[in-house]
Amino acid sequence: MAYKITDTCIACGACEADCPVGAISEGDIYVIDPDTCIDCGACESTCPTGAIEA
Repeated sequence: MAYKITDTCIACGACEADCPVGAISEGDIYVIDPDTCIDCGACESTCPTGAIEA
């Protein structure tokens, strides 16, 4: 199952830079494309607000 970004996202962009497959893009908040996400968890450990969850 792909990771997702909750509404506690502060749009800092830290996760986008750490995604090895480019699954994260900017919108009102950042979003993860579930079809591209490989469930590696790199984004989750980078998020300063804990807004990313499996």
